[in-house]
Amino acid sequence: MPPAAGMIDSMAVLLLVTSLLVVEARRLRTAAYMYAVQSLVLVSIFLALAVVMGAKPLFVWSATALATKVILVPYLLLRTIQRVGEEEVEGALSTATSVVIAALLVALSFGVTGLLHEYAILRVKIVLAVSVAHFLLGLLAILTQKNALKQILGYCLMENGSHLTLALTAYNAPETVEIGIVTDAVFAVVIMLILVRRLHSGFGTLNSDRYTLLKG
Repeated sequence: MPPAAGMIDSMAVLLLVTSLLVVEARRLRTAAYMYAVQSLVLVSIFLALAVVMGAKPLFVWSATALATKVILVPYLLLRTIQRVGEEEVEGALSTATSVVIAALLVALSFGVTGLLHEYAILRVKIVLAVSVAHFLLGLLAILTQKNALKQILGYCLMENGSHLTLALTAYNAPETVEIGIVTDAVFAVVIMLILVRRLHSGFGTLNSDRYTLLKG
């Protein structure tokens, strides 16, 4: 394996570690900071892929991801946390159970991508497996976390996973594609944060199980 590919794989594994820290962190501020760290690792992977694959558009992807994922989205999350306050809400699963399921999802991701070993894209096949696992871990957070902000962070994890998959499979796509993707993602987060603020104002909690009055 080329040294550069090994470095990229190592950073991809770090993405998995930070995703677990985002989901399992008890304090919302800690989770938001861990998301910022994770996004910074993602930016580093984009830069490394740009060099390894000779894909100049990925340099633009790195810049836009740095501005939105590392700076803007964490800032918006922290501002919302400051406004609504820290609230610890127990998830639907225990930490141990959540970690076990996460490990199974990671194993599933590696198994699925392992079937594609003949494709050239798998010069960095560990990264592809991690990107799929990242998406699944974000989905797991949305389904099992009861804290509305944690669910938003789950969406952010899913978006990071799909973003990395796109970088691996369409790294020569025009820069406008990347700008459109991150713009949509940021607007989605902004809208969800506004909803969380209004829900907290009306219900006094971030526990999504308490929003029973929203049922039709």
